[in-house]
Amino acid sequence: MDFSPAPIEDGFSSERLFNQGYSYTYDDVIFLPHYIDFPTDAVLLSTRLSRNIHLSIPCVASPMDTVTESYMATAMAALGGIGIVHSNCTASEQAAMVASAKSRRVPIFSLNPMTVKAPDGCIDSFDGLDYVFVTESGTTKSKVVGYVEKSDWENLSDKKEELFNYMRDCSSKVSVPWNYDLGQINAVLEENELDFVVLEKDNEVVDVVTKEALEGTKGYPKLGKGTVGSDGKWMVGASIGTRESDKERLEHLVKAGINVVVLDSSQGNSIYQIELIKYVKKTYPELDVIGGNVVTMYQAQNLIQAGVDGLRVGMGSGSICTTQEVCAVGRGQATAVYKVSSIASQSGVPVIADGGISNSGHIVKALVLGASTVMMGSFLAGSTEAPGAYEVQNGRRIKKYRGMGSLEAMTKGSDARYLGDTAKLKIAQGVVGAVADKGSVLKFIPYTMQAVKQGFQDLGASSLQSGHELLRSGTLRLEVRTGAAQVEGGVHGLVSYEKKSF
Repeated sequence: MDFSPAPIEDGFSSERLFNQGYSYTYDDVIFLPHYIDFPTDAVLLSTRLSRNIHLSIPCVASPMDTVTESYMATAMAALGGIGIVHSNCTASEQAAMVASAKSRRVPIFSLNPMTVKAPDGCIDSFDGLDYVFVTESGTTKSKVVGYVEKSDWENLSDKKEELFNYMRDCSSKVSVPWNYDLGQINAVLEENELDFVVLEKDNEVVDVVTKEALEGTKGYPKLGKGTVGSDGKWMVGASIGTRESDKERLEHLVKAGINVVVLDSSQGNSIYQIELIKYVKKTYPELDVIGGNVVTMYQAQNLIQAGVDGLRVGMGSGSICTTQEVCAVGRGQATAVYKVSSIASQSGVPVIADGGISNSGHIVKALVLGASTVMMGSFLAGSTEAPGAYEVQNGRRIKKYRGMGSLEAMTKGSDARYLGDTAKLKIAQGVVGAVADKGSVLKFIPYTMQAVKQGFQDLGASSLQSGHELLRSGTLRLEVRTGAAQVEGGVHGLVSYEKKSF
């Protein structure tokens, strides 16, 4: 007789858990720990955004007008992720943001340089800036010949005085090549005792880096190579809608150098998107196309057959999204990611888990359940690199954050995302809110990724691929958490506390 112990059965396999007719969110489920035989730093988070776009970290900035414009796209690429520039603007404005992000090499937030024409122009306002740069044409598309300090302008008795009477000459030491790294820029600033340097490329202004901005980055984790394309520039994505006019928008974006296009629809399983996928693959065969949003295997299969290179998963799971409440359609994000990934993996199509990310644990769950990357909106909103100005509310610094389905965003054109641009009555599927100042993504994303690595270590997964294999084989086990278990798993029972992750 065989007296060897029977296999220990504990928890549920993913297949069993997600086929019971329940729609689970990230907080509803919990992974049971597995076996550790490697250190945290051995965990590799490299992944694919789409069939041909590789990333060092699984982080994607959402195409929302309060999240991703040129500075966010630059910073995300520098970190090893990628940003998707929003389309809630004119085609030329969006293309300009893409071009700006790709031309930068230094991921430091500084105000876009204001320029005036030399030498007989004058300055009406500094608009909150410390310097105004004087260029040959009056735009950034020409050589810098001088600059004006705000203090000099304020001391003028006649504000209409011509620039050449008081502007300061830009000697060669003020301008440096556009591809200087932070160390080289810092050396120039210190050696020449400068407050700023102008980054130029082909006699055009690319950016301005101030000593103050550079000093603020010295406590940040060290950056790696970043997400760089074959042309040596940052890789940047952009979103478009599914209207006929978006074909012209795409042409502008391709000329600006986008590396991937995201078809931005709240419900992606439509004839409009399927036809556009086929058009893009035929017209720009080298350009990866990400379709969505989808939450079911049927939706995913239709877009895969149309030729997508990646799938965006999520419907109504974002913190500012009300689609499930308003339209009664959608799916819990944990279930959606698992189901779509199950079918997408059969075709080698990477999945982007879009929405519902509030902490590093949610990222771990999304990735292990089958996603290759996570797309974040509120998690990045309020950061230094997010669009918009800070305000003070009840003593806290905040930035506006709004859903692309909010009435405010729809007035600028985002209603096309909800197939409602021709409707006479606009129905909101999102809200406008505010988020607290988070500081720079250059600081908090590396710490977040370290927490994700620790989660993968606890699961015995040394990479995303390993996590997916452990889940599919049934090795990793899960359980559903009761409401009380969710309370127990968070901070509780304290009179007061301060929550800091790093």
